[in-house]
Amino acid sequence: MHSMIGFWIITASDEFKNGGILKQNLTSHAGPTCLSVFHSAHYAGEPLCAQFRNGETWTKVFGPIYVYLNSCLKNSSYSYLWDDAKRQMVSELNSWPYSWPSSPDYAKSYERSSVSGRLLVTDRYLSQATTCGSYAFLGLAMPGELGSWQTESKGYQFWTQADKNGVFTIRSVRTGEYNLYGWVPGILGDYQLQSIISISPGVMVNLGDLIFEPPRQGSTIWEIGVPDRTAAGFFVPEPNPRYVNRLFCNHLERFRHYGLWERYTEMYPSTDLIYTVGSSDWRKDWFFAHLCRIQQDGTLQPTTWQIRFDMDEVSSHGMYKLRLALAASSNAAVQIRFNDPDLYRPHFDTMQTGKDNAIARHGIHGLFHLFNIDVPSQLLRKGGNVLYLTQRKATSIFTGVMYDYIRLEAPPQ
Repeated sequence: MHSMIGFWIITASDEFKNGGILKQNLTSHAGPTCLSVFHSAHYAGEPLCAQFRNGETWTKVFGPIYVYLNSCLKNSSYSYLWDDAKRQMVSELNSWPYSWPSSPDYAKSYERSSVSGRLLVTDRYLSQATTCGSYAFLGLAMPGELGSWQTESKGYQFWTQADKNGVFTIRSVRTGEYNLYGWVPGILGDYQLQSIISISPGVMVNLGDLIFEPPRQGSTIWEIGVPDRTAAGFFVPEPNPRYVNRLFCNHLERFRHYGLWERYTEMYPSTDLIYTVGSSDWRKDWFFAHLCRIQQDGTLQPTTWQIRFDMDEVSSHGMYKLRLALAASSNAAVQIRFNDPDLYRPHFDTMQTGKDNAIARHGIHGLFHLFNIDVPSQLLRKGGNVLYLTQRKATSIFTGVMYDYIRLEAPPQ
């Protein structure tokens, strides 16, 4: 007698979902409720909400989605259901696009095409030679600005990951006009091919070699983190014992534990984080989220982190550059000051940025933001320097940012 039943939702393509390849959606709710989310602002906020004005017409096909039921005998292992569902998933992936939908708006395989090429990286401060865009993520989305794919909801998106040589093929692309977007793990910045790519049924597009020139002004003086669009590499504390979720103990996703926003205050009750370049380890000493301090009366206090670093010399010519990459931001604003924490007017202010709510939702990234900040040489000095990062908003315990990567560059040579 079949006494164990599996219930699975299989999505053979994410082409119709909004927000691109990094968009996060819920897959279950309160345990036994399975979800298939087509369109949401989760981990993003209002920028993911599509806007329609002046009688604009819009058509988009969502799905099909496969609901798969399987079963096994009472004495069988639960893993049988899971392994069987994974086999079915592979079958569905290989069957996409499906041949049976009758809607004229659903594009069959003969109405689609593919785009291929190779991504190369040119950064003379990393390598004198052009290098491969190893394992780059590359996608086609509606024409827009650099990085606009992550807040795009109206059109379709098609993504793939290149191999170690930067070679990629994006398959089953619907007809239309697209920009090619992407990024390379471990390399800062967004890639975009400015020219429009027109897709016609059955016409394969080979883009050949493409060159990505990541943002770079001069040599690296120091850096914190690895540019991967998440805060996962930074220090994530143990949770309050009252809130331990056994699923995430000794797990890479320890950030999923509830209440970690309280742990910063517990670890830094009166003074804030200080990171010293050359002796601190960002894997252990850089808290994964820049949060407010919860004071004894329950009010919130903005916090200021310090990055201490030495300069053997300071160039009197040219401009230094600070790269500040945020993996997430929830109604936060970060001010930058060099060597004077009490300066009334900061050297830079991100202004209020982001509504992705990644802190409250136990995430490790939301929408990616990159700030490229000019640093005049007179702000620096030979010997010891301090960069002050002040998260000045204190409207909620969930207000804050997650840093992805920070780098100080010398003037160009």
